[in-house]
Amino acid sequence: MEQVLQQWRDAVITATESKTPLRIRGGGTKDWYGQALHGQILDTREYRGIIAYEPTELVITARCGTPLSEIEAALDEHNQMLAFEPPHFGPGSTIGGVVAAGLSGPRRQAVGAVRDFVLGARLMDGRGEVLRFGGQVMKNVAGYDVSRLLAGSLGMLGLIVEVSLKVLPKPFSETTLRFEMNEQQAIERLNQWGGQPLPLSASAWHGGVLIVRLSGAQAAVKAAVQKMGGEEETQAAGFWNELRNQGNGFFAATSGPTALWRLSVPPVAPPLALGGEQLIEWGGAQRWLRTDSDAAGVRAAAERAGGHATLFRGGDKSAGVFHPLAPAVAKIHGNLKNAFDPAGIFNPGRMYNGF
Repeated sequence: MEQVLQQWRDAVITATESKTPLRIRGGGTKDWYGQALHGQILDTREYRGIIAYEPTELVITARCGTPLSEIEAALDEHNQMLAFEPPHFGPGSTIGGVVAAGLSGPRRQAVGAVRDFVLGARLMDGRGEVLRFGGQVMKNVAGYDVSRLLAGSLGMLGLIVEVSLKVLPKPFSETTLRFEMNEQQAIERLNQWGGQPLPLSASAWHGGVLIVRLSGAQAAVKAAVQKMGGEEETQAAGFWNELRNQGNGFFAATSGPTALWRLSVPPVAPPLALGGEQLIEWGGAQRWLRTDSDAAGVRAAAERAGGHATLFRGGDKSAGVFHPLAPAVAKIHGNLKNAFDPAGIFNPGRMYNGF
């Protein structure tokens, strides 16, 4: 494996000297995510394998090219899981891509996002040096928790060589309930339940139907069912898996001029007056929108609600995929990019123009 690292180091140094862009790529399952792809491909799949896994310590460390399916299979043998439920988007998904994309699944509302489970990482910077973050060295001298900063960075700071992730035991019991109600009622009900000691682990509203998942001790789940009511969903496992990997009808229908937007807003935000079709997750905090509306209108609505909007799939990317940064935040992004990748070779423009 050291030979692979040396090959990468040589490629990075050569690219830095010639200012040739490099496109970091694992299984390519998220090539559609973000803005335009530029540069020579630096394939991570050869650098794979689980380095360490101690079930009693709830920590797994793996090389960047390790398939997500391989990691989940190892965890499954010990009845453990990546609790943030990262989407696969295809069989080639790698753990490096999981962290770089920073995308979480339905359970995120209960346990946290990808970044909350990153304990440490090794990163190859634009100078070809492999830096270690996390473990006993939780922060660098500038005060940034760099290992968690890599989550959602889309490779713009460097090549994630390996990661250490916190894992959790699978719940003893799970039940999914179904309720018929409109959008306003669903948002109100989710916020009411969110303020109570209920074992809610996921929620989804679409088309007049609210689906919620309860996870935890058998007694807690049983008591919650009696309190909440509703009808038990018999096809629950398939439903949550399709939602996690965006394989259900709502996401599959996104094509042509219709764009899929991902809006992050406060859970208590009322229904957003936007044309199109919505699916609501994470207790009301994540609003998926399929619409032909222009980017300015969608983002203005998200800002009025106290949030932001990402052009997730389709649409006109010239408007920018990610919500525009405030000047002060953009400066911080630029400084970080310059510190780790002074020549600007790693995934240029994948997040924002100029980075």
